[in-house]
Amino acid sequence: MVKTPLSNLPLDWVRAFEAAGRTGSFTAAAAETGLTQAAISQRIGNLETRLGATLFIRQPRGVILSVEGEAWLPYVTHALGTLRQSSEELFGIQRRRVTVWASASVLQLWIAPRLSGLSLGDEVELSFKTLVLASEDGPGASGVRIRYGNGDWDIARRARLYDEALTPVAAPALLTSAGQGGWQGLPRLGLSGPRGGWHDWARATGDAPTPVPLLRFDTFTAALSAAEAGAGVLLASLPLVQGAIEAGRLARLSEAVLPSENSYWMVAEDRDVTRRQWEALTRQFCA
Repeated sequence: MVKTPLSNLPLDWVRAFEAAGRTGSFTAAAAETGLTQAAISQRIGNLETRLGATLFIRQPRGVILSVEGEAWLPYVTHALGTLRQSSEELFGIQRRRVTVWASASVLQLWIAPRLSGLSLGDEVELSFKTLVLASEDGPGASGVRIRYGNGDWDIARRARLYDEALTPVAAPALLTSAGQGGWQGLPRLGLSGPRGGWHDWARATGDAPTPVPLLRFDTFTAALSAAEAGAGVLLASLPLVQGAIEAGRLARLSEAVLPSENSYWMVAEDRDVTRRQWEALTRQFCA
């Protein structure tokens, strides 16, 4: 049998190359794989010797892919991804514990009502943890994350939970105190964070930006509780308050909505969840 440079090519050499090429750094590849930088460098050097090609150009401040390395990297990434997915499907490899990180409001108002019937596999534990800011990845927040933004992230898996739309809501009892000016004259609630606010609503609809909110909250959950208690009008995420509207705790005050290019997205790296588990989560949680 004629041997080629690819005969018995060690997979750990290829993995070292793929990690370094994708991250752009031997140091980052070492951190991702749990190896030392020296081990990454040695495996890539062995791979280059076997192939008879230079895959990285070593520079004083780091490394960059060579022309050959840049051309080969997408094929290697695809091949390793196919190998991982096929092993999961054929041999039942799966994560025995999946953690979902999200803001308290998304966990309470979107995720929890959709948990019935969800299964990620036999004996797989699904754990939920709260992020203070859903638009950021908290320290140590490995697993599935719910982030707020436009979805333009360099991450393996991502799926939009719902299309964001903002509209004013208030407790029905509060509306009885509205004068001739209608709900626009009622006290308003302010909410800090990435969503649009009352000034954005005013620009889009022509409503006055006043009265200025005298009550301001840093979490949607707290602002929603205040709105249900009759403390003021809240410019709320319609998908998140739909349950409260249907239950009669809140009333929608306008047919207009303030659309947003941003929304909540579920994201994860391949290492954090299997393909089947990801598909189960997206079927359950994504509108």
